Amino acid sequence: MTSSSDQQPIANVEWVDPTTLRANAYNPNHVAKTEMKLLKQSIMEDGWTQPIVARPDGEIVDGFHRWTLGSTDKDIQAMTGGVVPVVRVTPDPAQQRMSTIRHNRARGAHAVLKMADIVTELIDLGCSPEEIEKRVGMEAEEVKRLMAHGKKTVLRGEGDFSEAWKPAPKKYD
Repeated sequence: MTSSSDQQPIANVEWVDPTTLRANAYNPNHVAKTEMKLLKQSIMEDGWTQPIVARPDGEIVDGFHRWTLGSTDKDIQAMTGGVVPVVRVTPDPAQQRMSTIRHNRARGAHAVLKMADIVTELIDLGCSPEEIEKRVGMEAEEVKRLMAHGKKTVLRGEGDFSEAWKPAPKKYD
Protein backbone atom coordinates (compact mmCIF):
# COMPACT_ATOMS: atom_id res chain seq x y z
CA MET A 1 0.00 0.00 0.00
CA THR A 2 1.20 3.48 -0.78
CA SER A 3 1.11 6.18 1.86
CA SER A 4 0.39 9.18 -0.36
CA SER A 5 -3.14 10.07 -1.42
CA ASP A 6 -1.95 11.01 -4.91
CA GLN A 7 -0.74 7.41 -5.29
CA GLN A 8 -4.26 6.01 -4.78
CA PRO A 9 -6.27 4.88 -7.84
CA ILE A 10 -9.07 7.38 -7.11
CA ALA A 11 -6.60 10.24 -7.60
CA ASN A 12 -6.36 9.28 -11.27
CA VAL A 13 -9.91 9.08 -12.59
CA GLU A 14 -10.03 8.89 -16.38
CA TRP A 15 -13.09 9.54 -18.54
CA VAL A 16 -13.06 6.91 -21.27
CA ASP A 17 -15.18 5.57 -24.08
CA PRO A 18 -17.00 2.56 -22.57
CA THR A 19 -16.20 0.49 -25.66
CA THR A 20 -12.58 0.43 -24.45
CA LEU A 21 -13.71 -1.62 -21.43
CA ARG A 22 -14.95 -5.19 -21.22
CA ALA A 23 -16.59 -7.46 -18.68
CA ASN A 24 -14.57 -10.04 -16.85
CA ALA A 25 -15.57 -13.70 -17.24
CA TYR A 26 -15.87 -14.58 -13.56
CA ASN A 27 -18.03 -11.98 -11.77
CA PRO A 28 -20.63 -13.81 -9.64
CA ASN A 29 -22.70 -10.66 -9.05
CA HIS A 30 -26.11 -10.24 -10.65
CA VAL A 31 -28.32 -7.17 -10.34
CA ALA A 32 -32.06 -7.57 -10.87
CA LYS A 33 -34.00 -5.30 -13.22
CA THR A 34 -35.45 -3.30 -10.30
CA GLU A 35 -31.99 -2.58 -8.90
CA MET A 36 -30.72 -1.61 -12.36
CA LYS A 37 -33.51 0.96 -12.52
CA LEU A 38 -32.44 2.19 -9.09
CA LEU A 39 -28.80 2.38 -10.21
CA LYS A 40 -29.88 4.49 -13.18
CA GLN A 41 -31.94 6.71 -10.86
CA SER A 42 -28.89 7.11 -8.63
CA ILE A 43 -26.61 8.16 -11.49
CA MET A 44 -29.26 10.47 -12.96
CA GLU A 45 -29.91 12.23 -9.63
CA ASP A 46 -26.49 12.09 -7.97
CA GLY A 47 -24.19 11.92 -10.98
CA TRP A 48 -21.27 9.53 -11.29
CA THR A 49 -20.14 9.16 -7.68
CA GLN A 50 -18.21 5.91 -8.15
CA PRO A 51 -15.85 5.17 -10.99
CA ILE A 52 -15.55 1.82 -12.70
CA VAL A 53 -12.47 -0.11 -11.58
CA ALA A 54 -10.55 -1.68 -14.48
CA ARG A 55 -7.21 -3.15 -15.39
CA PRO A 56 -5.02 -1.17 -17.82
CA ASP A 57 -6.18 -3.53 -20.60
CA GLY A 58 -9.81 -2.53 -19.96
CA GLU A 59 -11.02 -5.64 -18.12
CA ILE A 60 -13.50 -4.56 -15.45
CA VAL A 61 -12.72 -5.48 -11.85
CA ASP A 62 -15.73 -3.66 -10.35
CA GLY A 63 -18.51 -1.58 -11.84
CA PHE A 64 -19.91 -3.89 -14.51
CA HIS A 65 -23.46 -2.62 -13.99
CA ARG A 66 -22.40 1.05 -14.02
CA TRP A 67 -20.48 0.29 -17.22
CA THR A 68 -23.53 -1.44 -18.71
CA LEU A 69 -25.66 1.65 -18.11
CA GLY A 70 -22.90 3.95 -19.36
CA SER A 71 -22.65 1.84 -22.51
CA THR A 72 -26.33 1.41 -23.32
CA ASP A 73 -28.52 4.00 -21.66
CA LYS A 74 -29.05 7.17 -23.72
CA ASP A 75 -29.94 9.30 -20.67
CA ILE A 76 -26.75 8.29 -18.83
CA GLN A 77 -24.65 8.78 -21.95
CA ALA A 78 -26.08 12.27 -22.46
CA MET A 79 -24.82 13.33 -19.02
CA THR A 80 -21.15 12.96 -19.95
CA GLY A 81 -21.01 12.87 -23.71
CA GLY A 82 -20.89 9.08 -23.70
CA VAL A 83 -17.79 8.61 -21.55
CA VAL A 84 -17.56 6.80 -18.19
CA PRO A 85 -15.24 7.35 -15.20
CA VAL A 86 -12.56 4.73 -14.65
CA VAL A 87 -9.72 4.12 -12.23
CA ARG A 88 -7.01 1.64 -13.18
CA VAL A 89 -5.56 -1.07 -10.98
CA THR A 90 -3.00 -3.78 -11.70
CA PRO A 91 -3.80 -6.77 -9.49
CA ASP A 92 -2.55 -10.26 -10.16
CA PRO A 93 -5.29 -12.69 -11.29
CA ALA A 94 -6.06 -14.01 -7.79
CA GLN A 95 -6.06 -10.55 -6.22
CA GLN A 96 -8.32 -9.29 -9.03
CA ARG A 97 -10.96 -11.93 -8.34
CA MET A 98 -10.81 -11.31 -4.61
CA SER A 99 -11.10 -7.57 -5.25
CA THR A 100 -14.26 -8.12 -7.32
CA ILE A 101 -15.81 -10.14 -4.52
CA ARG A 102 -14.79 -7.57 -1.87
CA HIS A 103 -16.31 -4.75 -3.89
CA ASN A 104 -19.54 -6.72 -4.31
CA ARG A 105 -19.83 -7.85 -0.70
CA ALA A 106 -18.65 -4.65 0.98
CA ARG A 107 -21.77 -2.78 -0.07
CA GLY A 108 -23.65 -4.24 2.91
CA ALA A 109 -27.35 -4.45 3.66
CA HIS A 110 -29.88 -2.09 5.18
CA ALA A 111 -31.19 -2.60 8.71
CA VAL A 112 -34.99 -2.55 8.68
CA LEU A 113 -35.56 -0.34 11.74
CA LYS A 114 -33.07 2.27 10.56
CA MET A 115 -34.70 2.22 7.11
CA ALA A 116 -38.07 2.76 8.81
CA ASP A 117 -36.67 5.78 10.64
CA ILE A 118 -35.30 7.22 7.39
CA VAL A 119 -38.63 6.77 5.61
CA THR A 120 -40.36 8.55 8.51
CA GLU A 121 -37.80 11.37 8.30
CA LEU A 122 -38.37 11.67 4.53
CA ILE A 123 -42.12 12.00 5.15
CA ASP A 124 -41.40 14.64 7.83
CA LEU A 125 -39.20 16.46 5.30
CA GLY A 126 -42.15 16.71 2.91
CA CYS A 127 -41.61 13.72 0.62
CA SER A 128 -44.71 11.83 -0.43
CA PRO A 129 -44.83 8.04 -0.23
CA GLU A 130 -45.00 7.99 -4.05
CA GLU A 131 -41.84 10.09 -4.32
CA ILE A 132 -40.02 7.76 -1.90
CA GLU A 133 -41.15 4.74 -3.93
CA LYS A 134 -39.84 6.24 -7.16
CA ARG A 135 -36.62 7.81 -5.96
CA VAL A 136 -35.48 5.05 -3.60
CA GLY A 137 -36.74 2.07 -5.57
CA MET A 138 -39.29 0.74 -3.10
CA GLU A 139 -42.68 -0.88 -3.58
CA ALA A 140 -45.73 0.90 -2.13
CA GLU A 141 -46.23 -1.86 0.44
CA GLU A 142 -42.63 -1.55 1.63
CA VAL A 143 -42.96 2.22 2.11
CA LYS A 144 -46.27 1.71 3.95
CA ARG A 145 -44.78 -0.87 6.31
CA LEU A 146 -41.67 1.21 6.97
CA MET A 147 -43.81 4.29 7.65
CA ALA A 148 -45.78 2.28 10.20
CA HIS A 149 -42.64 1.32 12.12
CA GLY A 150 -40.37 4.35 11.85
CA LYS A 151 -39.42 6.18 15.06
CA LYS A 152 -41.78 3.92 16.98
CA THR A 153 -39.34 1.38 18.27
CA VAL A 154 -39.85 0.84 22.01
CA LEU A 155 -37.13 -0.92 23.90
CA ARG A 156 -38.13 -3.40 26.57
CA GLY A 157 -38.90 -1.55 29.79
CA GLU A 158 -39.23 1.85 28.13
CA GLY A 159 -42.30 3.76 27.05
CA ASP A 160 -45.97 3.29 27.74
CA PHE A 161 -48.35 1.04 25.93
CA SER A 162 -51.93 1.97 25.11
CA GLU A 163 -54.86 0.00 26.48
CA ALA A 164 -54.85 -2.04 23.27
CA TRP A 165 -51.51 -3.53 24.32
CA LYS A 166 -52.58 -4.64 27.78
CA PRO A 167 -53.64 -8.26 28.04
CA ALA A 168 -57.15 -8.90 29.26
CA PRO A 169 -57.39 -10.20 32.81
CA LYS A 170 -57.61 -13.95 33.03
CA LYS A 171 -61.07 -15.18 33.88
CA TYR A 172 -61.37 -18.19 36.12
CA ASP A 173 -64.54 -20.26 36.39
